[in-house]
Amino acid sequence: MVAKAFHFKAVLRGAVFAAAGLALAACTSVYRKHGYVPTPDQLAEVVPGIDTRDSVAETIGRPSSTGVLNESGYYYVATRFRHYGAKAPEPVARDLVAISFDAAGVVQGIERYSLEDGKVVPLERRVTSSGVQDNTFLRQLLGNLGNFGPGQLLDTE
Repeated sequence: MVAKAFHFKAVLRGAVFAAAGLALAACTSVYRKHGYVPTPDQLAEVVPGIDTRDSVAETIGRPSSTGVLNESGYYYVATRFRHYGAKAPEPVARDLVAISFDAAGVVQGIERYSLEDGKVVPLERRVTSSGVQDNTFLRQLLGNLGNFGPGQLLDTE
């Protein structure tokens, strides 16, 4: 009988330690990287005043983002996010390389920015309300309960 109680305590103690270990492991940070930024060696191959849009695309590759206008620059963005438990992911590092072109499509300048150079701008998704309401049969039925008066039911007019 004593051996069974001792065995049960040992199993219970092991289960508690395993649960504590799993709880601690769940709280570790997970890092993810999104995007692409060319290396300094690749950027050294791009010569302002000589290279064009096509030569930059051949040397470095096409960016994931370009400017709003056709004549604007190329933007290479890489962000490293930290995921920690149930919290929302937060950016830990961000690199941005902006290559600007003139009207003829020749490289004017190459600029590099990091997360420390500016503020984090949260992006919003703006959706215009359509004004259409979801009126199901049950909602219409319950919505009309207070709209009746005794005169309407008896039709005394």
